[in-house]
Amino acid sequence: MKHRPLGRTGLTVPEICLGTMTWGEQNTEAEGHAQMDRALEKGVNFFDTAELYSTMPIRAETQGSTEKIIGTWLKRRGKRDDVIIASKIAGPGPKWIDDGAPITPAKIEIAIDRSLKRMQTDYIDLYQLHWPNRGSYAFRQIWNYEPWKQNKETKADDVHAILEALNRAVKAGKIRHIGLSNDSAWGTMRYLNTAEKFGLPRVASIQNEYSLLNRLFDADMAELSHHEDVGLLAYTPLAMGMLSGKYRNGAKPDGSRLVISPDLGGRVTEQLATPLEAYLDLAERHGLNPSQMAIAFCLTRPFITSVIIGATNLEQLDVNIDAANVKLSDDVMAEIAAIRRKYPMPI
Repeated sequence: MKHRPLGRTGLTVPEICLGTMTWGEQNTEAEGHAQMDRALEKGVNFFDTAELYSTMPIRAETQGSTEKIIGTWLKRRGKRDDVIIASKIAGPGPKWIDDGAPITPAKIEIAIDRSLKRMQTDYIDLYQLHWPNRGSYAFRQIWNYEPWKQNKETKADDVHAILEALNRAVKAGKIRHIGLSNDSAWGTMRYLNTAEKFGLPRVASIQNEYSLLNRLFDADMAELSHHEDVGLLAYTPLAMGMLSGKYRNGAKPDGSRLVISPDLGGRVTEQLATPLEAYLDLAERHGLNPSQMAIAFCLTRPFITSVIIGATNLEQLDVNIDAANVKLSDDVMAEIAAIRRKYPMPI
């Protein structure tokens, strides 16, 4: 498994990261443990979670369950330094997490301690802000995104105070590096500039959605990533399973996300069917597993630090991890470019 630099931290991470958000809802504790074991066998020692998880659906009853599953695995295995754990603090929204409060220094301190307790560890390798207080164009919100309505007088999330709180956690040994998630080029630069000005922790990565069907990162964020060494941790590379082909011809496998969430978080749209079929047909014509083609494409992008995969069984996990060994031909890449040009933003 190849490794790539995590920003300017000096740490490297495998180009495949195991996402865990189904654990505690679609997956049991035993299944989560089995996935971590299998991932390690295949050279993946990078695991991503969040205080919000599990998901599908997001609900108060299972919030924090994923971190707890990671915690029981860490306790059983006993070699914490062999793995890299990333987690996230929730921003404003879910009422069952701090009454839906925005990210503040006080909330950061409390949230880190809760995550450490759930995961039964003394430190988190990468601690990320799940989404900005001011709002985001992620989660299909781009269609109604109105950044000009943001209040300039709020200092846009009070970045300095947040970085100060994260710095205290770094100095206390509770977290090692920091990252953003679902943020923009402007927001990321605010953190980078503030960190440089005041000698505070530098953003190492940003976790945004990226797939053949969602390539918003290819413009401003790609430029920022190149110049500032803030790599992308790409989540949902299979567009909630759609790019695997498992929903082809109207199929709805039992227990799948499409059954739980019929619109897959707003990704199922009228304009989706044709480009989705074009990508699946492309994989079929070239003898490629569609999931592996989709993940392998992400790994061709120079701004990618790691692709976050998810699975609900070990067979899916093996296929997705092994995508790291797939090299796409020039013909496949050219056809991907042609499909994208014709259908630039289907979800």
